[in-house]
Amino acid sequence: MDIVSFSIKKPVTILVGIILVVLFGVISLQTLPYQLSPTVVEPVITVTTTWRGATPYEMEREIIEEQEKTLKGIPALTEMESEAFNGQSSISLTFKLGTNVDDALLRVSNKLNEVPSYPEGVDKPIINATGAATSPVIWIILKSDETNPRHIETYRTFFENEIRQHLERVEGVADLFIGSGVEDEMHIIVSPEQLAAYGLTINDLIQAIRGENVNVSAGNMGVGRRDFRIRTTGEFNSEEDIANVVLVSTGEKRVTVADVAEIKRGYSKRESTVIHNSKGGMAVGVKPEPGTNILAMTERVEEVVKWLNAEKLAPQNISLEWVYDQRRYINAAIDLIKQNILIGGMLAVIVLLIFLRSIRSTLVVATSIPISIIGTFIFMKAMGRNLNVVSLAGIAFAVGMLVDNAIVVIENIDRHRKMGKSPFQASYDGTREVWGAIIASSLTTIAVFLPVVFIQEEAGQLFRDIAIAVVGAVSLSLIVSMTVIPMFAFKLFSVSSKKVKKGEGVLARSGTRLATYIMQVVSLATRNWATRIGTVSLLILLAGGSVFFLMPQTDYLPQGNRNFVLSILVPPPGLSQQERQDIGEKLFVMAEPHLQKEHDGYPGILNMFYVARESIMLFGAMATDWDRAAELLPLFRRMIYSIPGMFGVSMQAGIFQSRIGRSRTIDVDISGDDLDRIVKVAGMMFGKAKQALPDTQVRPIPSIELSYPEVKIVPNRERLKANNMSAADLGVALDDLMDGRIVGDFKQEGRKTIDLVLKTDDDSIRTPEALYQSMIAMPGGMVVPVSTLADLERTTGMTQIRHLERNRTITRQMTPPMEVPLQGAMEEIEAKIIKPVREMGLLKGLNVRMSGAADKLTETREALKWNFILASAIAYLLMASLFGNFIYPLIIMLTVPLAGAGGFIGLTLLNLLSSTPQPMDILTMLGFVILIGIVVNNAILIVHQALNNVHYNNMEYREAVLESVRSRLRPIYMSATTSIFGMLPLVVFPGSGSELYRGLGSVIIGGLAVSTVFTVFIIPSILIFVIRMEKPLNPGKVK
Repeated sequence: MDIVSFSIKKPVTILVGIILVVLFGVISLQTLPYQLSPTVVEPVITVTTTWRGATPYEMEREIIEEQEKTLKGIPALTEMESEAFNGQSSISLTFKLGTNVDDALLRVSNKLNEVPSYPEGVDKPIINATGAATSPVIWIILKSDETNPRHIETYRTFFENEIRQHLERVEGVADLFIGSGVEDEMHIIVSPEQLAAYGLTINDLIQAIRGENVNVSAGNMGVGRRDFRIRTTGEFNSEEDIANVVLVSTGEKRVTVADVAEIKRGYSKRESTVIHNSKGGMAVGVKPEPGTNILAMTERVEEVVKWLNAEKLAPQNISLEWVYDQRRYINAAIDLIKQNILIGGMLAVIVLLIFLRSIRSTLVVATSIPISIIGTFIFMKAMGRNLNVVSLAGIAFAVGMLVDNAIVVIENIDRHRKMGKSPFQASYDGTREVWGAIIASSLTTIAVFLPVVFIQEEAGQLFRDIAIAVVGAVSLSLIVSMTVIPMFAFKLFSVSSKKVKKGEGVLARSGTRLATYIMQVVSLATRNWATRIGTVSLLILLAGGSVFFLMPQTDYLPQGNRNFVLSILVPPPGLSQQERQDIGEKLFVMAEPHLQKEHDGYPGILNMFYVARESIMLFGAMATDWDRAAELLPLFRRMIYSIPGMFGVSMQAGIFQSRIGRSRTIDVDISGDDLDRIVKVAGMMFGKAKQALPDTQVRPIPSIELSYPEVKIVPNRERLKANNMSAADLGVALDDLMDGRIVGDFKQEGRKTIDLVLKTDDDSIRTPEALYQSMIAMPGGMVVPVSTLADLERTTGMTQIRHLERNRTITRQMTPPMEVPLQGAMEEIEAKIIKPVREMGLLKGLNVRMSGAADKLTETREALKWNFILASAIAYLLMASLFGNFIYPLIIMLTVPLAGAGGFIGLTLLNLLSSTPQPMDILTMLGFVILIGIVVNNAILIVHQALNNVHYNNMEYREAVLESVRSRLRPIYMSATTSIFGMLPLVVFPGSGSELYRGLGSVIIGGLAVSTVFTVFIIPSILIFVIRMEKPLNPGKVK
């Protein structure tokens, strides 16, 4: 079927097709999820295990090593990272992109069941699919009213039982991060003296409580026609039940728990601190499910928070205060890109109007823009993508390209009309003549994106959205140019069939004069073999020189300009909870002059919060001026270093940052078996980094000093045995004297289960010496100090032990200044830090590697290099099949070096003219791949028309080439100008999210502009040499 003839003869069918595409495109647009950026995060599953009182060494030996043995062989696992803290361990398992999280969760759970056993007191491992360090997208603070005398942290159990489930049930919420809070507990506060007075020990009390706090089912008993369930019910339901437990009953004396202990409600030990705007609170971070609609999820969470405040929290005199979400940045970024699409489309239409000088012709060509853009949403919905800044940027880049095919078609139809042909014949012949060229140019544009779609790295997820948007839009524009444009052109010329002789305007005369000058230069460049070779050599030399001198160093993902600044503190080891609280209060005193107002040239602090626990200390803030958050970084660094013994790093949260503190970082991992050697090398590297790279922030993971103050109570086994005690009995007694020992559950009627804890008075022991001199009850009824049964030794232990791929590892996480590209920073770290240490012979037996963003940059650069080569090969082979020749595509591919040079020129000009530096990040690099598919289009038009001139018009070779340039000069410059102006708003309008596409836009615009200017010189110069192999197909036809 002849599709062009069908389209002209069946306009209603074509209009119905347009209406259906627009209708389904609008429906798809309404249902696409909104996000700031594509989901580029690898699936991370975290296994957390708690063992109260265990040291990092014990957690490593008894928990982590056993779990790692079983987890190491899970399919699709790419990295295994472990950390052991005091009383807790965490294993983070990173999987390949695209791994089904549910399947991975099942495998992890099954593998953990293969761990033979855990020591007594170890809690069941908790498996979490969001990753322990996943960054929340919403922050809320639970605060108490001024009239509420109760401390806000005591509401942790209430929050867990009554509030948490309402937030977690919101569609799109994966998990909650809860900072601070103490759990409700039932305390049995024992007196060692009273125990001894009755001849009892701690173990006697524990056994009695555990033996009484139990329900036992004896089964069912059948009596006649009914069954009775028989149960022994002994679980404690009230404080009186605990107090009345009989410890000793001999007839002469009766001792109950009430005689030796006090029963009262209390709270777990406070281990963390949260301060928000100088007031205490409980931080709640909402983590999203991968791929969820962040805007819709945030709206739903906000509705639930309002309902909770009114219905659940108001009666308790507490409330949830909304602190931070991404809506403003996402909406601003999406509004800006929508504005750029609109302005770009309008500029493209204005350029068309200037070139075509006809409102009707301009409207015909412009129809391809809305049809193609709206239809693209159908592709995105079908491919399961979401609407984000990157996918919309792809559509914005396509705006300029969408009219290219339509321009070529309408301009050629107009040329045939001027030959005196009827409206039908002009529309038909004009479209048929160029449809080979527009199919070739469209397919090469589409083809260069095929390798991009198959990139598996994180960057591949980003590129995929641009690829799908551009491929969808260009494919639709090809169909529109072959069906809608000839149909509308036929109707247009039929209505205005009477020729109206118009005088040439100023623009027309200027255009004609410019075309004449260009043709004179082209004629000069192609006069003889010497001028042709000279032209080609000069242009290739200029292209090579531009690439050599202007190529910048590369960076990874764009950072963006989010209104959120985070500082991670690296304190000296062994800080107490009170000291962590004091540090937080000191930070707010220093920040107080800046709260809500500008001061000393710094923007005001809109919100500031501080979270501190043993494993991490951090504070973050938002600026009152949403675009100036980065200006707070020097202030925060000064605040950190004003605290004695404190190190830290301050950074602006990146838009692709998925883990706390890991964004634009280079991780130097030092791994091995000998921890002392690793510590020595890591310390040396830290010192060298501070000297050689003073502007680079260095965060040690774990801390700089790994020695944690430790006191060992060493049992005197002989004395213990003489008193009928064991080391275990002494350990249990000390546990009770310290934080207390969980001896069961307390299940009061109508309330949730809480821990039943046996402990001594909190105020009685303040120092290790006081613990050493405290009294414990002996089996014989005596009370003796601990010092008579054991020795006290002061020593140090590890604060944290970290594994990477089952090897002990210390990491130096380095964040270079924004003006230093990651590639340059990596080279400096290798030359100034790693190489000197290696030359000293300190790295024997150790493995040192750079990971984090550095590792990913290396992988992506390598992938993009091969993609560039593959895209060039695909474009070449595609053109070879369309031309039926291997030589003409080689000539056309010579436009690629020119485009590459233009890309570097465009990026350099952007950095010269813009106040915000634009690095050569991986999205900017993608521009060079995209250029391959765009810049060959102009050359295809020239070669295609030159071959037609030889085959069908019997032209002499040089004349055929020059005539092809002359006839295609207008559509080439028209399509290039509309493309450039269509993309221009993406580069010149800064704002939220523009960091994602400004570099990409500058490369494409620069490459397209330079290539368009010089293609009309380089292609004819070479084409004249090789076109001589062609013969006329109609030798009898006179030109």
